[in-house]
Amino acid sequence: MLPISHDASSEQPANPKPQNPEVLYRKNLFNTLKPYLPFRHCRLWFFLAVLLQLLLLLYAPSILLSLSAASTPNPSPTIQNLTSSSTAATTIIPTNNNNNNNNPTTSGSCPYGEVYIYNLPALFNSEIVKNCHDLNPWNSRCDALSNSGFGKTATGISKVVPENISPAWFWTDQFSTELIYHNRMMNYRCRTLEAESATAFYIPFYTGLAIEKYLFTSNSTAQERDQHCKMMLDWVSDQRYFKKSYGWDHFISMGRISWDFRRSKEEDWGSSCIYMPKMRNITRLLIERNPWDYFDVGIPYPTGFHPSSAHDVINWQEFVRSRRRNTLFCFAGATRGIIKNDFRGILLSQCYDESDSCRVVDCAGSKCANGTSEILSTFLDSDFCLQPRGDSFTRRSIFDCMVAGSIPVFFWHRSAYVQYEWFLPTEPESYSVFVDRNEVKNGTSIKSVLEKISKEKVKKMREKVVEVIPKIVYAKPNEGLEGIKDAFDVAVEGVLRRIKERKEGYKWK
Repeated sequence: MLPISHDASSEQPANPKPQNPEVLYRKNLFNTLKPYLPFRHCRLWFFLAVLLQLLLLLYAPSILLSLSAASTPNPSPTIQNLTSSSTAATTIIPTNNNNNNNNPTTSGSCPYGEVYIYNLPALFNSEIVKNCHDLNPWNSRCDALSNSGFGKTATGISKVVPENISPAWFWTDQFSTELIYHNRMMNYRCRTLEAESATAFYIPFYTGLAIEKYLFTSNSTAQERDQHCKMMLDWVSDQRYFKKSYGWDHFISMGRISWDFRRSKEEDWGSSCIYMPKMRNITRLLIERNPWDYFDVGIPYPTGFHPSSAHDVINWQEFVRSRRRNTLFCFAGATRGIIKNDFRGILLSQCYDESDSCRVVDCAGSKCANGTSEILSTFLDSDFCLQPRGDSFTRRSIFDCMVAGSIPVFFWHRSAYVQYEWFLPTEPESYSVFVDRNEVKNGTSIKSVLEKISKEKVKKMREKVVEVIPKIVYAKPNEGLEGIKDAFDVAVEGVLRRIKERKEGYKWK
């Protein structure tokens, strides 16, 4: 279902250079005409230059008039027929129709430009949420998708965290980023309602939710898993601004890992959405990226902490910074019985054998489900938290651990170091510990590795983790936090920066 893990030496991405179709076309055209361009024929070139000037004088006015009359993006007629109201708002919160300069939460300018949000037909977002009871074959997804994607309030959490901060905690689902980003984008300080002035274009399609119904249905077809993405791309590619840039200045949030959208064979797992030609140049925000694909951008998994103010952030940072921790390290997870020599099983065995130093939350039961505070309590009480790969290379637990002020211990580089560069410190050793998994398999004691780290070093590492917290959480207000950039701000500003650099002549490295 998922890629087999690589050796540590093969985990670093090769950073391929994307090809711009427009550039390729110009190169191929020149190469085609090159044999027929003898520059020594001066008279011929003089004649052609005069002819070109005459043509410009004759036709330039009509060209300019046609461009000025061009309208902003309109829905594709094909997709209009699929929904009862193609012009109705498709968002799940009211649209903020104020110019960003009138937004009271705006602080400073938008140095990398502004974002225009496509008004997609409801088929691609709000209707999916309305059918939340049918998205999963086992249980309803309505609670998880409620409250703009944050889920239900985390009742009873005050037993674990200070009472004045408990309202900032929610039972948030790890696959809810599509709703979180859409709602925040609607009130983003750098949003524009004028497509002509936009640096980037946001596509509010709930890609992950659209395929969830079919991922876990045994008799689903490849066509069913691909249909929503194909229709969305047909709609978007028919828009004026997509045609203008081939999608290079478009981006989308996809609420699952990259591998769920990279099906190469019909009988394989997931959708082939990312492999569709029209998706090639669209930047994709994913909770796990393919490190070898420039257009995949890794963003933090959503945790349960969603501060409503800068005061919430500061109070929480001080709480986890001063927290007394009684356990050296911990592990929250379950074994994968179907995997031979399961690495998680090795970690669990070491933890049980070192029960005086390691605290275990065995997720084989219901202790790790939303609605319990067992994991948060464990992370708050531990100096270090073990973070092996999950069902894929990453896991939400990485961010739950760090939000609690615990120092992550990694065994795969692809679990974090080549995933979340915009959000985590550039020096991995400043906030984390890396232990070679092969050494652990050969008998290296994790306890002995961690015990060698001085208390002063642990304190510095924890301070770095605490410093990162604002950048790995999603704030509750739709306008964001005054004076603090959260994960959403960092992600969208990063996308805008890349697009602006390219438009101004950035060259691929």
